[in-house]
Amino acid sequence: MAESVYKVIELVGTSSESWEKAAAAAIATASKSLKDLRIAEVVELDMQIENGKVSTYRAKVKVSFKYHESD
Repeated sequence: MAESVYKVIELVGTSSESWEKAAAAAIATASKSLKDLRIAEVVELDMQIENGKVSTYRAKVKVSFKYHESD
């Protein structure tokens, strides 16, 4: 098996509905510009509050993708 290298980045996704949708939004957006996404790990969840109510769910996600060297 050939050796592989992966890069890990952190993203923050947001949703007005849920943490799950916030995390999914981060992955959906990243997948538009990054190739070979492999693993996503939710590392932190928080919320923005306005007028005593939750206005936004936020999910911090570590995402790994296969690193390809430029030729």
